[in-house]
Amino acid sequence: MHIHILGICGTFMGSLAQLAKQLGHQVSGSDANVYPPMSTQLELAGIELTEGFDPQQLQPTPDLIIVGNALSRGNPCIEYMLDNSLVYTSGPQWLGEHVLRDQYVISVSGTHGKTTTSSMVAAILEYAGLKPGFLIGGVPLDFGLSARLSAGSGGYFVVEADEYDSAFFDKRSKFVHYHSNTLVMNNLEFDHGDIFDDLAAIQRQFHHLVRTLPSTGHLIYPLDDGNLQQVVDQGCWSQIQTFSEDTAASKSWRYKLLAVDGSQFEIIDEKDQSALISWQHSGRHNVLNAIAAVMAASTVGVGLEKACEALCQFVGVKRRMEVIYEDDRVTVYDDFAHHPTAIISTVQGLRAKVGTEQVIAIVEPRSATMKLGMHKAALSDAVAAADCAIWYKGPAINWDLQAVASACTVPAMVCDQIDQLLTSTLEQLNQSAEKAHVVVMSNGGFEGFHLRLVAALEANQKAQ
Repeated sequence: MHIHILGICGTFMGSLAQLAKQLGHQVSGSDANVYPPMSTQLELAGIELTEGFDPQQLQPTPDLIIVGNALSRGNPCIEYMLDNSLVYTSGPQWLGEHVLRDQYVISVSGTHGKTTTSSMVAAILEYAGLKPGFLIGGVPLDFGLSARLSAGSGGYFVVEADEYDSAFFDKRSKFVHYHSNTLVMNNLEFDHGDIFDDLAAIQRQFHHLVRTLPSTGHLIYPLDDGNLQQVVDQGCWSQIQTFSEDTAASKSWRYKLLAVDGSQFEIIDEKDQSALISWQHSGRHNVLNAIAAVMAASTVGVGLEKACEALCQFVGVKRRMEVIYEDDRVTVYDDFAHHPTAIISTVQGLRAKVGTEQVIAIVEPRSATMKLGMHKAALSDAVAAADCAIWYKGPAINWDLQAVASACTVPAMVCDQIDQLLTSTLEQLNQSAEKAHVVVMSNGGFEGFHLRLVAALEANQKAQ
């Protein structure tokens, strides 16, 4: 079958293309901008790419068109597809029907931590010899690719379950298509203000997801998340497992921090059996991701001890506190933080890890919700654990980012040019008398700032 994918270069659609290719289909696709790293992955997989949306790419007619959720009415290919009654579907629906239906599906949902937790689950199952398939909205460094098929029919598949809509013709969240057997709900806050009016609208979609779980399925979520509890209270017909910090909470999995930075902790299961995780990662948010991943793996028979052994070796995820440069004076981290809570978790986790050494937070408010200014009231406090903050005002931001910087409790400034941002960052580093840690937070390419900063630091190092 010839499958043509419109909007192929996004992480989800590009991963989908590779799965379709592995299933033996002829796969082609197009996007507005065809660029690395996804374009490189697709070309290596033998997938033909077209830049732009000229309808001629739909001649001869493919057997099926998969439409990405970034495309809408008015797009030339969409209009041609509809006018000529071509066969089409959404990416999540195709994934659910052609990949997930005959698998045991572990879905990971939530506002934060989906990519990291999904990667942890896949790494645990791999360590246990279960050879899982997966589709993850990032690149797990333990595997080096974002998607693969499982070992065969009836196998295990880990999927990052996104609440974003499926396509212009299907406004249900992607995750309702996934036929989940085990469902992790990490947390829930308001986000995606471009498609959801309020938190209740997101909760409604999460409950649609809960409704799809079989009675033999498992629902895993943190005991202290009131927003998720409201979802569960609307009705749940599956087996519920909760987790919390090690307190008097009964019938719950627990965790106990053994190092303040989260680099060492204990997980205790419902039977009071415990196992230790000692790893290179930091932050309470990663501890929560880890216990959810261990619990998810336990639903398919992976023991607590083996799961924790796997996480002790867990490398991580590209662009999740990924070290992209390090010398004796400075370490630079690339992080995907896209929401005030994620920024807080990232900066506080780094502070706990590095103690009194300097932390410089560089933030591009780039998510759809951030660009609309919906989170601006919470942004100033989000960087409070840093020593200073530099905010980048990209061309899509038309609200007062300077007011956010002025309200910060640490020294903060705003740059509206990448050259200015680079100069300001280097000046801040030159003023530091001790080891400095620069965490660059954006859910996009940041106009190449990461690479320019690394190049400048490498040049300075050679000049010394």
